[in-house]
Amino acid sequence: MADAQPNLFRRRLGLELRSLRKRAGLSLVEASERLGLSGAPALSKIENGRQRVPPVSVPGFLEVYGVTDPEAGSEIRRLALLAASGKQTSLLAAYRESVRDPFAEYIHLEELALRAESFSYLIPGLLQTEEYAHAVVAGSRKWSTAKEIRSFVELRMVRQQALVREKPLGLWCILDEAALHRQVGGPAVMRRQLQRLLEAAESLPHVAIQVLPFRKGAHAGMDGPFTIMRFEAGPPIAVVEPMTTSLYLEDDADVERYETGFNHLRAESLDDEQSAELIHNLIKDQ
Repeated sequence: MADAQPNLFRRRLGLELRSLRKRAGLSLVEASERLGLSGAPALSKIENGRQRVPPVSVPGFLEVYGVTDPEAGSEIRRLALLAASGKQTSLLAAYRESVRDPFAEYIHLEELALRAESFSYLIPGLLQTEEYAHAVVAGSRKWSTAKEIRSFVELRMVRQQALVREKPLGLWCILDEAALHRQVGGPAVMRRQLQRLLEAAESLPHVAIQVLPFRKGAHAGMDGPFTIMRFEAGPPIAVVEPMTTSLYLEDDADVERYETGFNHLRAESLDDEQSAELIHNLIKDQ
């Protein structure tokens, strides 16, 4: 089997399999022999996320490692399916010229996630109108040509299908009030963008929008925007986005800090009805 570039789910699966092997008291050599692999290096690549594990091979690992708990076995199988997923190929193949690493990883996670919890100073891409998205992308100065800008905006619009797919992505969005006041694209664009927020919150039961008002002062999101992704299998991931890259935090302690921060932000924000009322009033003032 050819080597593969590690991704988050392969790394997670590898870590789980390594933990099971050690719990079973097996060395790399012993385990690879019982699994029928070519040797310890092959198993090491699997545990480091550098080699794919076909889901059909998972029962063999469970048997060799003595996993008899049905729930634990199901968790490993689900994680193997995520690690082997090819869902990313359609979007990434169509928009490869517009997608820059590590954003490709983010798109893959977004397609696989069950729920996303985000805090932002800007309207999130999943809720942007095309006009607003164009103003944001062009204003970022990250794309050098009009063609690149159009392509990335189109990708952003296609990504919004995550909210209306068969098993839609649950989105809990906390917006700093600044996101509602910044005149991205001008008053007319902002009026339509604010109306889009209301429509999403009203028509999509799996989308929640709260506003963190200016009057709250300092808050748990002062360090910047972040998103917590939750999946069918495996623990959540916190995604932090500085200017030049994206950080994918998988360590339990790191993710827990962002989960705690999100809970504080949620408690300090206006509730759904109050947030909708604020947005309604801002539309009137445009």
